[in-house]
Amino acid sequence: MPLQNRVDPFGVLRAVPERGLLMGNRGIIHDPETKTLLKKRWALQAWIICVCEFRDVRREPMGRNRNGGKTGWTELFFLDEVTALSAGHRPCFFCRRERASDFVQRFGVAYGIAEPRAPQVDKRLHKERLAAGGRAPVVSAEELAGLPDGAMIAEGGNAYAMRGRKALHWSSAGYGDPVGFGGFAVRPIRLLTPATTVSVLRQGYEPVWHPSAET
Repeated sequence: MPLQNRVDPFGVLRAVPERGLLMGNRGIIHDPETKTLLKKRWALQAWIICVCEFRDVRREPMGRNRNGGKTGWTELFFLDEVTALSAGHRPCFFCRRERASDFVQRFGVAYGIAEPRAPQVDKRLHKERLAAGGRAPVVSAEELAGLPDGAMIAEGGNAYAMRGRKALHWSSAGYGDPVGFGGFAVRPIRLLTPATTVSVLRQGYEPVWHPSAET
């Protein structure tokens, strides 16, 4: 059975066989004996996005990965960075330093902060994350064209990623065919990606996409 450690664009942790391009964490939120999640869905405000392979480090998902056999942080997986950003995560400074620095610097430009720091990003994001109690604002069909590439929206329980003035339907296996904005004129549309991250995307941050977005 798959472990419940795959993150969807809403920030919900699901058990699906696909693992995705990137890994991340929200601290220690699992029981290593049963390899199941605890009731809490985060242990700290720094929700990060990591690479799956780094310096030949090998980890046992939801195992005991700290020295002395202690429980380590819970390995989470994302289809791609677009998905991770929608869920409220941001790049890791340990294994993705260049990307993390780029993200934080663009955050500083967006909000007029001369010397931005990751904790400032985390504090803002934590108030906006759906999985932490934040709200997804409603956007009109007319406003979709103004969203930056990499932002994600939801219509009902379906998530879509904005790319090239089209919407790509999200699934745990990849993206579907592009959908024109005219198809979203009936039901309410919610902006999934936190406002802070949308501002960073507007400043030119380019997230990593799953290959299915290119087809």
